[in-house]
Amino acid sequence: MTIRTESRLTIASSVREVWEYVCDVGRWPEWAPTVLECWVRGGGPLQPGSRVEQRAKDLGRTHDRSQEVTAVEAPGYVAFAGQMGTSPSRWAMELKPVDDKQTDAMMWIEVDLAGIMRAVPGLLKGSLQRVSDREMVAIKAAIESGTRGSTP
Repeated sequence: MTIRTESRLTIASSVREVWEYVCDVGRWPEWAPTVLECWVRGGGPLQPGSRVEQRAKDLGRTHDRSQEVTAVEAPGYVAFAGQMGTSPSRWAMELKPVDDKQTDAMMWIEVDLAGIMRAVPGLLKGSLQRVSDREMVAIKAAIESGTRGSTP
């Protein structure tokens, strides 16, 4: 069984500016509540096959996790694949211009439920939706406030 969530909003900034912020993985802790630290293994830009490494904290424990970059189509689409607990997962950010000063941003998450996670699909989907909605609001706030590029 696969569950999917989508979070969408309009950001008062150009697609290029939103793209640059989202692809700066070192800034992910600013908007992703479980990410403590994030980097591309070996450095360099995001590209298909790259690994994004994270130091994360969720469910009361700190741990490492890794995601593979599966697609990079600048400046409109970037996608990742990894594990969420016992389940394979994928997520992406899709960006489309509304006009030259606004961007329609949509984040989707898919999880192929496996193991114990199959027992609570509704609970998991609701939790994922709340987290991704919160992340999108944080991305919008950072970009619109001009804090991107500043030291946290």
